[in-house]
Amino acid sequence: MKIISKNIFFILFSIIIISCGSQKKDNFNAKEIYKSSSLVITQISQNAFIHTSFKQTNDFGNVPCNGLIVKDNNETIIFDTPTNDKSSEELIQWINEKLHAKINAVIPTHFHDDSLGGLLAFHKKNIPSYSYAKTIELAKENHFVVPENSFNDSVVLKIGDKDVIAKYFGEGHTRDNAVGYFPSENILFGGCLLKELEAGKGYLGDANVSAWSNTVEKIKKEYPNVKIVVPGHGDYRDRRLLDYTITLFKGQ
Repeated sequence: MKIISKNIFFILFSIIIISCGSQKKDNFNAKEIYKSSSLVITQISQNAFIHTSFKQTNDFGNVPCNGLIVKDNNETIIFDTPTNDKSSEELIQWINEKLHAKINAVIPTHFHDDSLGGLLAFHKKNIPSYSYAKTIELAKENHFVVPENSFNDSVVLKIGDKDVIAKYFGEGHTRDNAVGYFPSENILFGGCLLKELEAGKGYLGDANVSAWSNTVEKIKKEYPNVKIVVPGHGDYRDRRLLDYTITLFKGQ
């Protein structure tokens, strides 16, 4: 009887340990791990970090602008540059010195300067850039720094043993807005196509508001397991950001 009780105890103890381990993994406590006057870096999962830089605007004041860093085996990929070359240099230095990681690529998700404003700093370090073909076209038209490599629908790149995906689903905030996905941690970087909860519609000067909801519906269908959604501005959350953005532009 004692042996049976002992076995039951060990089984229950093992289940509790496994349960706590998986709970800890799912409920990662986000923490700000770097802050200066021009750049903030927040770790949001084991291998993902939001970089936030700032853009002074006439209509919305000093706007925080998000990008995403994903990492595996001392290799990283960055979605969206900081807003200028100085902040980008700061980010590159932090990744090299604090993460001890190589930057395999940078992926601007649309042509606005809160997405590719610091691209030259990456090119100067021989870090390759990738973007949707229309982003390259619009960057050229607007005399911005132009991403080096294009994709027509999607591109899959590697960090360590993990895939990183950039994909275009349709028009919304701009005609070229793509999104990023990190399947191993079910993290979606929506950029300016996705809004934080309770946000307004924001800048619509290059938008297709009638297509916006439909585009986000496609993303929601493509990535049913998404756990973390990072918008271009404001707080990250879960897939509720998809639903909120769809509702915000429904019937426009």
